[in-house]
Amino acid sequence: MSNRSIGLDDRLYQYLLSVSLREPEILRRLREETAAIPQAGMQISPEQGQFMALLVKLTGAVRVLEIGVFTGYSSTAFALALPEHGRITAFDISEEWTSVARRYWELAGVADKIDLRLGPAIEKLDTLIAGGQAVGTYDFAFIDADKENYDGYYERALQLLRPGGLLLIDNVLWGGSVADEAKDDVDTAAIRALNRKIHADGRVEISLLPVADGVTLAMKLNEAPRH
Repeated sequence: MSNRSIGLDDRLYQYLLSVSLREPEILRRLREETAAIPQAGMQISPEQGQFMALLVKLTGAVRVLEIGVFTGYSSTAFALALPEHGRITAFDISEEWTSVARRYWELAGVADKIDLRLGPAIEKLDTLIAGGQAVGTYDFAFIDADKENYDGYYERALQLLRPGGLLLIDNVLWGGSVADEAKDDVDTAAIRALNRKIHADGRVEISLLPVADGVTLAMKLNEAPRH
């Protein structure tokens, strides 16, 4: 027994996968193709994808917001978990990486569920919010993009989520750098600042889980003053 989260060495991690992971073949193929590119470390782990897909089902989500697509592992997992009428609004800046995502969306039969909007996500999100109709309508959101803009993505995602909607934020432990006082680069500082902000934010209920590189779950409450 333990009163703290257990660490995972390679042997225990492989055991976890062996008794838990039910990765669809299409996601396995996407993960293996992505592993061959230099930026492969940006892809989420398969157990994280499975966990988030389960959350989509548990929350009964129909409208999903994704900020940061990369080659499409998370969006494909979300789309497979959504009901037939479910839809994802996805933002990314790379035509190259999302061309891989588009191909796998087609192969998985979920391309009609995903509205990809290319360009700087802050600008695209502001355009979506300015339209008015989307504000407070999303059930679920996932942030996994450039870390320097995490706070901006967080604020905009909160506007777009309905009360009771769930927001997930990836890489919040940043390979351990957030707890290393010697690390003070822009990305690490941005993640630290957002972690502190969310901890004190009365607009959400939160839990930071040591899944993969750290995932924060934040459920939007009815509007309330910040702590």
